[in-house]
This record gives sequence, C-alpha cells and structure tokens, in this order.
Amino acid sequence: MNKFSRRQFLGKTTLAVPLIFVPRFAKLSPVYQNDFQIVETQYGQLRGYRENGVTIFKGVPYAGDVSAAKRFHKAGPVKSWTGIRDALQLGHPSIQPPNQTYGINEPDPSEDCLVLNIWTPANDGKKRPVMVYNHGGGFRTGSGGSTSQDGANLARMYDVVVVATNHRLGLLGFLYLDELGRDDFKGSGNRGVQDIALALKWVHENIEVFGGDPENVMIFGESGGGMKTSCLYAMPEAAPYFSKASIESGPAVEIIEAEDAAQTTQSLLEYLNISKNNWKKLLDVPVEVLLEAQGKLPKKPSKHSGGFWGIGNSGVGSFGAVKDGVVLPNHPFEPKAPAISKNKPLLTGWNEDEYIFFAMVGGDVEVFTLSEEQLKNRLQNDFGENAELIRETYHKAYPEKTPGEIYIAIRSIMMMGLGSITIAERKTEQGGAPAYLYNFGYKSNAKIQGTDFEFASMHAMDIPFKFYNVESGMAGTKPDRFEASKNMTSLWTSFARTGKPEATGQPEWPAFNLKERPLLRIDTQCAVIENRFKTVKEMWKNIQPS
Repeated sequence: MNKFSRRQFLGKTTLAVPLIFVPRFAKLSPVYQNDFQIVETQYGQLRGYRENGVTIFKGVPYAGDVSAAKRFHKAGPVKSWTGIRDALQLGHPSIQPPNQTYGINEPDPSEDCLVLNIWTPANDGKKRPVMVYNHGGGFRTGSGGSTSQDGANLARMYDVVVVATNHRLGLLGFLYLDELGRDDFKGSGNRGVQDIALALKWVHENIEVFGGDPENVMIFGESGGGMKTSCLYAMPEAAPYFSKASIESGPAVEIIEAEDAAQTTQSLLEYLNISKNNWKKLLDVPVEVLLEAQGKLPKKPSKHSGGFWGIGNSGVGSFGAVKDGVVLPNHPFEPKAPAISKNKPLLTGWNEDEYIFFAMVGGDVEVFTLSEEQLKNRLQNDFGENAELIRETYHKAYPEKTPGEIYIAIRSIMMMGLGSITIAERKTEQGGAPAYLYNFGYKSNAKIQGTDFEFASMHAMDIPFKFYNVESGMAGTKPDRFEASKNMTSLWTSFARTGKPEATGQPEWPAFNLKERPLLRIDTQCAVIENRFKTVKEMWKNIQPS
C-alpha cells in the first residue's frame, strides 16, 4: 500500500523553488524635479517626492537595528533623528540568496532591513483606507520594492494609501531558539512576522500624517505574503493594528511545529560545529556563512499531520513561521479560524493555473506536452494506489483538458486551492465577519521561454493585476488585460474601504456560505460560480489523510 501525505507531495516541488519571479518591467528611476514633500512623523521629519499625482516615501525605518548583538532579538523602536531624513530610495532587503529582489536601484541585502515604502495621493491629513502588502518569496526571499507591486497606481486611481514592508527572512527571521535562549530570544522563530507586526504598529501611529486612516487598515499578500498574512490574522501582537485581510495563493492553514523547528536549530548547530551550550556563537557567525548553511541543511518531512498548504508547515530543515505558543499560540486555521480575528472580513483565493509557474522555474518542461501514458506514470509515482481514481475523476470533471493541463490542475489545487477553500470554510463556520472566496482566471499570453505554452493564470500572475501594473511583462500583450486589472483593483480597494468587495459592471460577490459555496472568478468579465471544484474536492477529502 502506497500512502502519501500532502506535505511530502507538495515538498517535492514547492520547497526548492524560489518565489517570486517577477520581470523588471516598471518605469525608470524617478525624476524628482525638486518636487519634494516633507512630513513630520513621531520620530522626525521625512522627505519624500511627488510623481505623477502620488507622493512617495521609500526606505522609511519602522524599527531599530537587528544586527550584531541584536541578531535574533525582537526589534526595538526606531531612534528619533534631527533634521530632515531623505526617503527617496528603496531600503535594504533582508539577507537572502542573490537575484531574488526586483526593485529599481535597490541596495544590497542587509541584516538591518526594517524599512517600509509608502504611496499616498497626498499627505494632507485625510483619512484614506490603508493597504499594507506582505511580499512573496516564501519565508526566504523577496522585498517590498518589487516593480510589479509598486503602489502608485492604486494610490492614484482609488484614493488609498499603500504600504509595503521589508522584514527579516529565512534563518535570520525564523530560527527557533526558545529552548536554548533566555527571555530575550523567546519568539525568535517568528521574528519575521513580528517585524511586520511592528510595521503595522508604526503605521497605526504615523499613517495619519500621510493621509491614511489608522483605524481602517487592510493587510494582504501573495504566496509567502499570503502565508505571512495568515499568521498575522492569528497573531495577538498584530491584532490591534488591522481591520481586514486578504490571503492570496498562500493559505497557511498550519505552520511549523515547535518540535520540528527545534530539530532544525539542532541541525544548524551541527552543520556549523557549534555545541548547544555555545549556541550564542551564532551571533558572531558571518551572515554569508549562515546563508550558506540555510541552503544546505537536510530536509525531512514532519511527523505531524499536514494541512492543505505544504510550505506553511514543511518539516525539519525549513525556516518559516512557528507555532511557538508565544508569538503564535496556535496554527492560523487549524483546527478552526482564529477567534482573535472573528470580526475581521477576509478575502482568500488562488490562481487557476498556479503550477505553470513552478514548472517553469523548476525546469519541468515535460509537463507542457505530457502524453496520457506520461500522466499515468506521474500520478502513479505521486499517489500510488490512488493514481487511477485521481486520473479518472479529473478526466470526467474536465474532459476538454489535455494530459498536461490535467496535471497542472491537480498540482494547482493541491498547492493553493484546498487550503484556500478550507480557510473560507472555517472562517464561515465561525459565524463572525464574512469570508469571500475567489479564483483569478485571466490568461496571460506571455510565453514560457522555449515553448508555445502560455503563462495563463500561473502563480504570481495576480500581483501586477491587483496593483494595475500590467503595461508590460508577465501580464502579456492582450488589450483586455487592463479591463481584468481594473476589475481586480476595484474589488480589492473597495474591500479595503468598506469590507465588501465590489466592481462597477461586475456581478455582486456574495460572501461564502456552506450551502451554495459561492466563488468569484476574476477576469475581464467576472462570474459567480457555486460550489466550483465540488467533484475533485470531495475526492481529495476522501483519499488524503487528515
């Protein structure tokens, strides 16, 4: 009998793939033309710049240093300054492997990376909705400066304030030391999400001078940013500072267990030849050595039961948010939605063709031309005794799909869809604020290099669409991409404003319920679909271990 766990299956592809790939396609470096803007924060004056109807502040510090002796500690407050501090260029991303950030004139990664970027229609004291974005990249890569998530168009078109943060990643942000360190190191396995909570606190205290409403803050994020948003939604430190959330292609139903995180820490010490008694030597190890170690630790699956989303709880040898009983007392949505956010509306969903991205960056070119025999072999390898049932169920549900498209559909719903549906169900069962479930379905005609296969609605495709940054790049060249983007930006900004997503000329998006189970498919023309994926979801529920 060939049993499989969804974590082991997901780990074959997702853990080794760098997230997010985004091409460099946005506008050139800004020309300031001396149109500077000055604001007074609680910590001192900041100089930003005005460009095309938006005021922009970049590289704004929201917390103190976290390097040298402060490594693995919770960040302290920002030190006040005198005079006017320039906020004209992106700040340092977190330490990470090379070529994983996509900002213009972005400096090199650094341990001291706790900065944010702000786009506002005007720093006029008006109380606009605030949208705080958590960047993708798993828990290991990325930054808040990526061109595809530039917030200028959202701010200009919809009269909202957009914020994006940098925060600690990988080993520096998620090394679990609770069982080794003293009180100063408690919670170290969640420093990366604690950083975001500190950014939210900074927003709450300062955003009014940027024209934002500190009492109307939405958190949202895609992929790793969706996982971080899942954690923040269940996190006591973050709870006072946001009122609604959107989890996009990153449903962290569960996160890493403390037992697994402790084994990862032990594995790191062994790799570096440091004894448990001398673990504080980690404070002196050069950051380049830590980064190398992070990529070389052996991986093994957790013995704990798995949620639908594999990266969120990926076992020993990985770095990500930890159920530590301190910062994160519970899994975000296991066994139920967090009571702490019962009254906060939630969007959640995924893209129809997620796996195309992972196939592309992982070199799985074969999937785009699979024969039926190759599909059978793959499913047998992945699912053993359940392979034929899965193949037959998908062929009956999608008779028009090719073998390659069937495999993409299987991988896509396993990676992102089942967890998103679970979150919508558990949020609805709670009986508090509504949940809204979606699929992003617009098909980009950009081609995967060396093939005739299109990007379609692959993983990360929603990013430029929800920021209205679709002029070029991965969004493709079809003229109707602007229409699809207008629909998505309208839905997201109206949700930020009122807690109910709406778009002119599109159907009303009903809140999820456990009877009709409505889902909004987002495209040039949106559509409400009831109980989408019913057949395949019931199959997965029956054959996968809980």
